[in-house]
Amino acid sequence: MAKSSDQNKAFGWAANDKSGVLSPFHFSRRENGDDDVTVKILFCGVCHSDLHTIKNDWGFSHYPIIPGHEIVGIATKVGKNVTKFKEGDRVGVGVIIGSCQSCESCNQDLENYCPQLVYTYNSRSSDGTRNQGGYSDKIVVDQRFVLSFPDGLPSDSGAPLLCAGITVYSPMKYYGMTEEKGKHLGVSGLGGLGHIAVKIGKAFGLKVTVISRSSDKESEAIDRLGADSFLVTTDSQKMKDSFGTMDFVLDTVSAEHSLLPLFSLLKVNGKLVALGLPEKPLELPIFPLVLGRKMVGGSQIGGMKETQEMLDFCAKHNIVADIELIKMSDINSAMDRLAKSDVRYRFVIDVANSINSA
Repeated sequence: MAKSSDQNKAFGWAANDKSGVLSPFHFSRRENGDDDVTVKILFCGVCHSDLHTIKNDWGFSHYPIIPGHEIVGIATKVGKNVTKFKEGDRVGVGVIIGSCQSCESCNQDLENYCPQLVYTYNSRSSDGTRNQGGYSDKIVVDQRFVLSFPDGLPSDSGAPLLCAGITVYSPMKYYGMTEEKGKHLGVSGLGGLGHIAVKIGKAFGLKVTVISRSSDKESEAIDRLGADSFLVTTDSQKMKDSFGTMDFVLDTVSAEHSLLPLFSLLKVNGKLVALGLPEKPLELPIFPLVLGRKMVGGSQIGGMKETQEMLDFCAKHNIVADIELIKMSDINSAMDRLAKSDVRYRFVIDVANSINSA
């Protein structure tokens, strides 16, 4: 028993209150079960949701919290019923690690919409176990919620695809953005989600315009990320010239903002899809919605099948995140910078090479 206990010991960095300050934290992972895969974590992306959660911005944080749901690592142990993975495989773990596996959503490979879905952190499993995320040395996950990480994807810059990538890929598929090449997509906000939306949109053959409050990132958006054009919302003439020109807008902004300028950019029958999660409700202007037969919708990540499809798509098209690689000891300063949108465009923690020294 003592040996089993030692094997379950884990180490990470946790927030203990709404200050959001992360510090070293010892805890235990569950025993690797018959259907489980134990993963040695190599890299973990830093998502804006991590920041919201450790600060309790959404009001449902339960401390202590080890964040992180963009995890890439190596399978070090597999249960006897595991057929998809073997020890030594490179794997990914994203936003969810559990669901009921029997409801209508689960049966349609939409585990992310299961009423009993289990998030990777700030959650409890059915047995009451508190789940902790990827700012840690290892994790134990049911094989259904483990992903095969394609050979063509780097572990570090590929990690953010496990949240940011699927968050923009899934609505492109569901809302019909991929059905006809040349359709015009607006991407509102050029951060962790937005910059990947540009790359995936272009790979799908869309015309992509980045929509932003300032021109600071214009050259990056066009020259480096491949956007076709850049629209500054404070430029009234350019906004006027762009009225009714877009088929779709992906709104990735997580701060409070007005939806009216985005509606004005849509054609008749255009679709605005909300992906960002502001702390306060946004006002929904009804007149442009009704008079233009426009639609507003939302989307949350994707099921496991679609997430694997997204990873394979990104490997085929050489799509990765633009990242800043950091050490575990740099995480608090990184969170401060993330709160100020001072990152190009995703922090990724080099977990394996820095967590023990931190």
